[in-house]
Amino acid sequence: MSASIIEKRIAFYGAGSIAEALVRGLLAKQKAWPGNLSLLNRGGKSERLQNLRTTYGVRVSGNPESKQRFVQEADLIVLAVKPVDCETALLELKPLLNENQMIVSVVAGLTIETIEGILEMSMPVVRTMPNTSSTIGFGATGIAFSERVTDHQQQTALEMFESIGTVTVVEESLLNVVTGVSGSGPAYVYFLMEQLTAAGVQGGMDEETARTLTVQTFLGAAQMVQLTGEDPADLRRKVTSPNGTTQAALDVLAEYRFAEGFNRAVLRASERAAEMGATIGRK
Repeated sequence: MSASIIEKRIAFYGAGSIAEALVRGLLAKQKAWPGNLSLLNRGGKSERLQNLRTTYGVRVSGNPESKQRFVQEADLIVLAVKPVDCETALLELKPLLNENQMIVSVVAGLTIETIEGILEMSMPVVRTMPNTSSTIGFGATGIAFSERVTDHQQQTALEMFESIGTVTVVEESLLNVVTGVSGSGPAYVYFLMEQLTAAGVQGGMDEETARTLTVQTFLGAAQMVQLTGEDPADLRRKVTSPNGTTQAALDVLAEYRFAEGFNRAVLRASERAAEMGATIGRK
């Protein structure tokens, strides 16, 4: 096992899909022992917690005393709650934390400055933006560190998120853009798949056939980019013959200003992440 992870006690404050994905990934890649992982749920959904304990062998909080103990004993705390709940969660954590622990946030829009302001203490903070593909080990995560995060702590955080996919270190100022590109990105892909399948059906295919062809097309195209290392624009040009079928389709997309609309959509998601973050801690 990785020395930087195995020695760490990790408390997940929030027991949703990303928290479970991290637990699953850490255990599957043998980067943590179940006994070092604790899952806490603010809402006290005991059935959810018991299912996670049964499935993964991790510790869960059965009462306020054990919840406090798990947080106080942890080397790092993963904040995995909804944006609307994160201020309340941080205030609940505040009296239990110390400056030697590390906070890892997976909350969209929540800045390092806001976390530090709510906690009113100087401690290492890691801000991340994983996406839903993390739940199957194919996630894309952007990650940024506060000044107090040591090299060793950075390595610990990177290994944690590498257990659920690829990780890219960025300046914190770019994390809202990461949200727009890869955080919300799976939804754009699913939407395009919906439309391609629907077009096939409109053209006379049965839905199952259209869906099968659509899914394989997306898989093949992604693999082509990854395996060849070529720029997507170059690969697009290779399959776009002058006056051919692909060019005819792309001309229609250009007519509807698809590229402009798509770019604006991604940037709007980024703006929305900033707007959501701006409301936290400013009531």
